[in-house]
Amino acid sequence: MLRTLYAALCVAITLGQGYAMAQNKTDLTLAAPWEVASYDPAVSGFAFQRLQLMENLVDADTDGALRPGLATDWSVSDDGLTWTFELRPGVTFHDGSTFDASAATRALNRAWQQPGVLRKAPIGSISEADGAVVITLERPFTALPALLAHATTIIPSPTAFDDDGNPVALVGTGPFRVEAFTPPQSITLARNDAYWGPVPKLAEVTYLAAGRAETRALLAESGDADMVFTLDPSGYARLQDVESINTIALPIPRVVTLKVNAGHPFLSDARARRALSLAVNRDGIATAITRFPEAAATQLFPPALNAWHGKGLESLSHDPDAAKGLLAELGWTVGDDGILIREGERFSILLRTFPDRPELPLIAAALQDQWRDIGVELEVSVASYSEIPAGHQDGTLHVALYARNYGLTPDPIGTVLSDFGAGGGDWGAMGWKNSAVAKALETIAATSDMAIRHENILKVVRALHSELPVIPIVWYQHTVAVADGLKDVVIDPLERSYGLGAISWKN
Repeated sequence: MLRTLYAALCVAITLGQGYAMAQNKTDLTLAAPWEVASYDPAVSGFAFQRLQLMENLVDADTDGALRPGLATDWSVSDDGLTWTFELRPGVTFHDGSTFDASAATRALNRAWQQPGVLRKAPIGSISEADGAVVITLERPFTALPALLAHATTIIPSPTAFDDDGNPVALVGTGPFRVEAFTPPQSITLARNDAYWGPVPKLAEVTYLAAGRAETRALLAESGDADMVFTLDPSGYARLQDVESINTIALPIPRVVTLKVNAGHPFLSDARARRALSLAVNRDGIATAITRFPEAAATQLFPPALNAWHGKGLESLSHDPDAAKGLLAELGWTVGDDGILIREGERFSILLRTFPDRPELPLIAAALQDQWRDIGVELEVSVASYSEIPAGHQDGTLHVALYARNYGLTPDPIGTVLSDFGAGGGDWGAMGWKNSAVAKALETIAATSDMAIRHENILKVVRALHSELPVIPIVWYQHTVAVADGLKDVVIDPLERSYGLGAISWKN
């Protein structure tokens, strides 16, 4: 579980006077990097969840503690194999239809068959009984409720799918409903006056997908966006001097990391991956690019993930000479142009990344220079983030640079199991097998005994640190700009919600 320090990291803002445009406003415009190109919860569920359009059976607060969502309570049988989720009565979808066990099981069965966290759970069946959702397991799995808080397990209305099961509409139970959807750039939401919980004070919310960091900063500075997420360092610095804007930066359990195809002949030996890691100047990247020097990653899991942060691990270091030595052990020799050669092949690989997080292309360029210093030629492709899971699936990926949030499920085991369990995952290990890690992860997911969990978490953390199926670069700082005049804004360190249901404008 995420440690209770998260409560302190959640920034709750009651903002001051003086924002003239805020008077009597009931609408809000929010800008973020992420395009919403699909109706499918398996693809764009993160956006639907953050915008409070669709909801989960299980919710989580900003401290990571589980709490009721569309399920009011849940229990497990003595043998740990049958979970029963009692559903909230009186809930309706935005189309007026009733939320019930039939709708919930239909959505969850679909989620189970799609890419997502449920694929890693030992589920035998998802059914309904006496108005409740019943999930039977093949073996005990205590992390199940945490997985049901993940964005891929949100519950759309049955009418959101056509007769063939394809998603064709955005219909949920949340405090906001869709007024207009113009994929991939914008969604307009209207207040759901029939919401089962507290009805939002905002009447309308417009979500804008703005891929360029400069554009997002300008939207904030001009007042054309009231909340802006994921700023680049220069934009963040500039907005700090704008009186009508409040800027926020807080550490979150997201890590900028390199996914390495351990099945590639150049990268299959752990010594090669350690060499690439030793060539990375993390302190320089954290200072010059992200501008948060304290964020240089000494290991994969940041301190905020208290149970998963290995306190006794030797910090990842920068030592290009040691990197060259490891590569020489593997038979690589320096060619005439400085690039390593082995058996007639140049050490040339492709890195895939995307511009939605503005620091990623800059970090990729730094890695290109740093790896060339040890004789590795790195070509960089900046395209859609979808190229990374696609490259994992078709086997063409060499290395990829992205930011991975290990707080996507309130208990990190959900995400860690998805990434490093048997077979790896689209945003985790590729071509890497470690049966001891897979077994340890299954044990962690199956028990609530804290001593057993701790013992097995240490096994996982140490193996990841030694074998580096992914190579951490920097721990993430979440940057946000909020218009002065907004109140009751909470920045969620788990990135599950924008908190729109509680926000209003100061009168």
